[in-house]
Amino acid sequence: MNLLSSIRIALAALRLNLMRSVLTMLGIIIGVGSVITMIAVGAGAEARIAEQINSLGSNLIVVVSGAITSGGVRLGFGTEMTLGEDDAQALERDIPEILVAAPGVRGSAQVIYGNLNWSTVIFGSTPDFLTARDWGVVQGRPFEQADLDRAAKVALLGQTVATTLFGNADPVGQMIRIKKVPFTVVGVLDRKGQSMQGQDQDDTIVMPLSTARNRVLGAREVNRRAVGAILIKMRDGVDMHAAEVQIHGLLRQRHHLQPAQDDDFWLRNLSEIAQAQEASSRVLTLLLAAVASVSLVVGGIGIMNIMLVSVTERTREIGLRLAIGARSRDILSQFLIEALTLSVTGGLVGVAAGAAASFTIGHWAHWQTELSLSAILLAVGFAAAVGVFFGFYPARKASRLQPIEALRYE
Repeated sequence: MNLLSSIRIALAALRLNLMRSVLTMLGIIIGVGSVITMIAVGAGAEARIAEQINSLGSNLIVVVSGAITSGGVRLGFGTEMTLGEDDAQALERDIPEILVAAPGVRGSAQVIYGNLNWSTVIFGSTPDFLTARDWGVVQGRPFEQADLDRAAKVALLGQTVATTLFGNADPVGQMIRIKKVPFTVVGVLDRKGQSMQGQDQDDTIVMPLSTARNRVLGAREVNRRAVGAILIKMRDGVDMHAAEVQIHGLLRQRHHLQPAQDDDFWLRNLSEIAQAQEASSRVLTLLLAAVASVSLVVGGIGIMNIMLVSVTERTREIGLRLAIGARSRDILSQFLIEALTLSVTGGLVGVAAGAAASFTIGHWAHWQTELSLSAILLAVGFAAAVGVFFGFYPARKASRLQPIEALRYE
């Protein structure tokens, strides 16, 4: 017997008990479909996290001003502006690994255009802010150093603010009012989407630091160059942990902090946060896939059970074939092909079911899913391996039957 003959005989045997074959494949279908769905959901979660991380900016370290203590109560980081523009300039000057260091102040205000108004976040910074955040301008132009030097009343609108106030109209060149101060819209920022905390990053207005401090948010009388935060973008290929240590040491030195004193600032290495979240997402995806793969093992046990029943039912047929010249390996290959056909066919149907389930989840639950070719090949390959593994024992049992004993079997 050649391989083609074995395949034809195996398929004919499966067609004789079609309903039993379909029910046997059901375990594989459910297992593969579950694996495909879980991997797609997990990959979608990873992609979503990657998008949110990229929207913050790559190689980014954020330094936030320290906490103020009032009546023995610490009010939290950012309540006391312990950082200044001089700190940002010193960091950029003394640490070569830093590409840009953009100081900034943040607040909120009501913005008015015509008879429309909107409460949004106001962020004042330097032109380096857009470089630090990897934030492009899709309409108009960014503000420049000249705007910063003369505290020009110019503003960049986030997508949410631009859509709320202007709809589909072009806002560039239009006049808006922020705290009764007229501003000219010089540009519209590219869309960023939600942050990792779920905040709308596009609901913001960016303007020169000097303008925000002197005309909108107010300047501190004690230190008019104080800022709430410094956004630091490191050069590509830099060791982020080592850079964080350098920044920490330089700021402590500049703030004249003694070894026993606590920091009056707070560092956030967004790269470490990103790596931690990506790692946790990958672990979750693997866990979901491992749980779903249990269904494949159960399906494999079902294949073994049915193949053992099939060997028992076809004992006389096996004996007859052996008696007229069939070899043991022919019997072995026939039953292995039957098991492999059940598992691969079930795997392919399971891929279709998993893809449909992934699409349904993404459409109705509004979860991002991502179906990859590698996941499909892995699931089908694993299903085939399950079929061979659990089909080998029944096939081997059939191939070791003695012709005389098989023919006598009732």
